[in-house]
Amino acid sequence: MGTGSESQIVRETERKYESAEPPGAELIAELAAAAGGAAPAAPARHELSATYYDTADLRLLRSKLTLRRRVGGDDEGWHLKLPVRKDTRQELHVPLGEEVGGSVPARLADQVKDITAGQPLRPVAILDTERTVVTLPGPPGDPLVEVADDLVTAIRFGEPDSEPMTWREIEVEVLSPGSGAAAMLEAVGTALREAGARRSASGSKLARVLDAG
Repeated sequence: MGTGSESQIVRETERKYESAEPPGAELIAELAAAAGGAAPAAPARHELSATYYDTADLRLLRSKLTLRRRVGGDDEGWHLKLPVRKDTRQELHVPLGEEVGGSVPARLADQVKDITAGQPLRPVAILDTERTVVTLPGPPGDPLVEVADDLVTAIRFGEPDSEPMTWREIEVEVLSPGSGAAAMLEAVGTALREAGARRSASGSKLARVLDAG
């Protein structure tokens, strides 16, 4: 999203896993074969940097909301994520450039004003991510699921003595509303667990950084 002036609302269903090792090419090929579709395209790599905003007492995070400004990748911009149900969130996207003087865009701040209750939104953490993405297609060749291997480095603001945190996280996101994508989400999760990964204990990367997960 880096251009344009209109906001966008999308529904996101994904599961997060923790693993010491990235999903290897052999595992990706196995998952693609299980989907019964074409072979996946070559992995795409992105450098992402996201600054997260919240009140001083973390009112958004405690309400299971996250607000960030991200650069890099194919959906850079401002993202407000709101919970819908387990593993599913609604995202409101606003393009970069709407902020004034570094502040949160007004239309996003208005969305959470009942939660912030007059408390200012300020940067609370920055997360830099080296992301490798593989898309798994279904039988017609349409994308079903995206597997993102993230190597994350995070810094929490307001604590000058804290050391940067680093970890690997694998996100598996549904790209289609059909039953095939839901089945593939389960199949990928099973394969990752069999390879030694486990479901993330934190609801979001930010929750992990702020010990609020």
